[in-house]
Amino acid sequence: MKYRKFGKLDWQVSALGFGAMRLPVLDRANPTNINEPLAIQMMRYAFDHGVNYVDTAYGYHGGRSEIVVGMALKDGYREKVKLATKCPAWMVQTADDYDKFLDEQLKKLQVSKIDFYLFHGLDRTRWPQMQKLGVLSRAERAVADGRIGHIGFSFHDDYDTFKKILDDYDGWTLAQVQYNYMDINIQAGTKGVEYAAGKGLAVVVMEPLRGGRLSNPPEPVTKVLQNIPPRRSAVEWALQWVWNQPEVAMALSGMSAMEQVVENVAIANRSGANILSKDEVALYDGIRDAYKGLSPIPCTACRYCMPCLQGVDIPRVFEIYNEAMMYNDPAVGRFMYRGGRGLREDQRADKCTECGTCVELCPQKIQVPEWMKKVHAMLGPPPAPPSAPKPAA
Repeated sequence: MKYRKFGKLDWQVSALGFGAMRLPVLDRANPTNINEPLAIQMMRYAFDHGVNYVDTAYGYHGGRSEIVVGMALKDGYREKVKLATKCPAWMVQTADDYDKFLDEQLKKLQVSKIDFYLFHGLDRTRWPQMQKLGVLSRAERAVADGRIGHIGFSFHDDYDTFKKILDDYDGWTLAQVQYNYMDINIQAGTKGVEYAAGKGLAVVVMEPLRGGRLSNPPEPVTKVLQNIPPRRSAVEWALQWVWNQPEVAMALSGMSAMEQVVENVAIANRSGANILSKDEVALYDGIRDAYKGLSPIPCTACRYCMPCLQGVDIPRVFEIYNEAMMYNDPAVGRFMYRGGRGLREDQRADKCTECGTCVELCPQKIQVPEWMKKVHAMLGPPPAPPSAPKPAA
């Protein structure tokens, strides 16, 4: 296993971390029904092959992930691995809630200390709430009394919010961000990764495969990958892009099958900072172009159409739809559209009144009202079933 510097700490982290958000389940319809023997076997295979970091959270697998991770850390494995989990920031209503959740998680994990305890999903609304409640003093007290080792946060918002969170508090050890070769300008993006590393934080990357979507690319992307030596799998191209950047401490992978663990461990053993050639780095521009060529709406997010008179977040609606089409993943598109990160119900496409103002303002001359109908038809909630007729009196 290859190891990398972890921010300011005098400790080397494995290039690959085990993310426990997508453990194998016995029933896909029930994420709490984890295949515990297989999940433990997978984690221990990774640990036996040099992975020394495991990441979970309060809500993963409906609260069961932490329990299974705790089981995997038995039999001497706790001493081999740094453990990270997360405080559900959206559930914290008082400062006392921080300690309540932390103590509950320590019991579920069956440990006396959590090495890295992260505020889960900080954004422009949750961060001010944590500050207002004085929760950071509770976190510092938990470090002092030995229940946690270091304070960090995970993040899903824009770069300006990310920078503010970093600048507002000097006690961060790590920042966990969504980052992959398609997200260089999304959320924290490359600017955020470089800024955090420049402040001495360990940058932990989640979603290096964009939730698995980069592991099975469409034909136009596959053609790009196949025409450039050396021949690598789509998974390896994605992971090596992340590891090539010296600012990144580690890439987390949410693995759900033993084959994925074996493959990712082997790829991590071939990783390193700045090991890709200039031609290989340039290849990713071609991959991005191939993906973007699958976007049906030519929106550049210039935002000339905003603000919409009806409150529709036109660029965000188009972004969600385009990604659903690019990655052939309408299920995630529906989740994002119906209330996932960053889109409220009053910002959806069905609020469009076809006034046409946006069409006049759009440099690309996109027929916005027509696309709004298509987007909502594909991603919106299904129409309510007709009510049963009332029985005759």
